[in-house]
Amino acid sequence: MQVFGVSLLVASLIAPAVSLPLSLTSLTSLFTRADPLCNGYPQLCTRKYSEITFVGTHDSAFIGPLPSQNQEKSLTDQLNAGIRFLQSQTQRFEIDKTPHMCHTDCALEDGGSVESYLREVKGWLDKNTREVITVLLTNPDKFGMDVFDGIFRKVGIEKFAFRPKGSPDALGMGDWPTLGEMIDAGQRLVVFVDYGADEKAIPYILDEFNHFFETPFESTDKSFNQCKLDRANKKNPDGKSSMYIMNHNLQVKIPFVNILLPDRNSAGRTNAVSGDGSIGDQVDTCKGTWGGRQPNVVLVDYFNRGESIKAQRVLNGL
Repeated sequence: MQVFGVSLLVASLIAPAVSLPLSLTSLTSLFTRADPLCNGYPQLCTRKYSEITFVGTHDSAFIGPLPSQNQEKSLTDQLNAGIRFLQSQTQRFEIDKTPHMCHTDCALEDGGSVESYLREVKGWLDKNTREVITVLLTNPDKFGMDVFDGIFRKVGIEKFAFRPKGSPDALGMGDWPTLGEMIDAGQRLVVFVDYGADEKAIPYILDEFNHFFETPFESTDKSFNQCKLDRANKKNPDGKSSMYIMNHNLQVKIPFVNILLPDRNSAGRTNAVSGDGSIGDQVDTCKGTWGGRQPNVVLVDYFNRGESIKAQRVLNGL
């Protein structure tokens, strides 16, 4: 009886050993077949940049609880959460005449120097080697591109910048590389400015309005019942074959002083996946307006309120 028990014990120990090589082979095959990730998903590696919808942080540098501030989480927190498109304003800082991340005027809201902003972006890119992000800067004070190029080079982030083939000619929508191709080339930062780009001189700082058009901004309509062309693509004025940015940041008008401020209290509803005035609701309006094409970028305030990151996944079928 005891011998029989020992036999059973030995058999139970041997049996797993017999099947172990097969299990190891299966596991090895599973791991070696694992697809690389691009912006967190293997499905995005084979999609062109122009085939993805990015939820972007509008005025990403203006962070805090004040009425003039459009975000509540740091730049690093925005990126860690899944934001891959960062938009913000620059202005001339009167003390040293350098570009700062300022909201309309540096006396109103100063988010620090462009240099410090880009250092934070570079620090994140250094640690996250399978990610492609975009920075869109406004340039109302008409800094020359040599000024921005000097800052990019000083920070050391210029080495990550995407340089389109055929530059200075703008890329058509179908000519963009896939995220996987951009990552493999080490060109993981796409840079746009809204005014003053000179791709002949600085080929990696791209003219926003050679590649996108924008819908109206500073909307006070909580339902966002429009997707009109507001600021046109210079290469494609009718917008029919252009990437486009959907401005989905709600403003509230302050009585008696006629000032518009970001509507923080409504952000949960505005940044929802679905429902009246949601991201999904306005995207549906835009698809109806633009032949079924989704926006390439959805700019939001207070991205952490509501479901903006979930909306990004849904819009990309992830």
